[in-house]
Amino acid sequence: MSIHIAAAQPVDAPIIAKLVGDLLAEIVAAIKTPAFGFSLAETEARARAWLEDGSYTVLLARNGECAAGFIALAECRALYAEGRFGIIPELYVSPDRRSQGVGGALVNEAKRVARSNGWARLEVTTPPLPQFDRTLAFYERQGFSVSGGRKMKVSV
Repeated sequence: MSIHIAAAQPVDAPIIAKLVGDLLAEIVAAIKTPAFGFSLAETEARARAWLEDGSYTVLLARNGECAAGFIALAECRALYAEGRFGIIPELYVSPDRRSQGVGGALVNEAKRVARSNGWARLEVTTPPLPQFDRTLAFYERQGFSVSGGRKMKVSV
């Protein structure tokens, strides 16, 4: 399988939105809790706007014309991180493309982007649930280490 990874363009917003919907549906099925609201149209519009204004970077993995997965990156700043760093808010590989090196290739390209942006590090959050042990193991194989804490949210 030949995978090509490139920065997504605003025209790719429908593909990204569909993949995000697949990701969220998979998470909700695993945790049996409707933790996310999702609108395909609204997600597509957000993706397009953020790609246009440069506030969000999406790397899209393709096998020919077929989207195999994506990784999203955004810049953050924190004193504890000693400045600017990147977060990975979303990473998804289609189930039929898993265990074929797509996720690792996406993370490697994300690391390259992080270095080119002068970020000190990349961070990602995985739920501390048994359903996501494989996800945690994947990130550890990619060189990530557990840094403590749990992801929490509050609506405002």
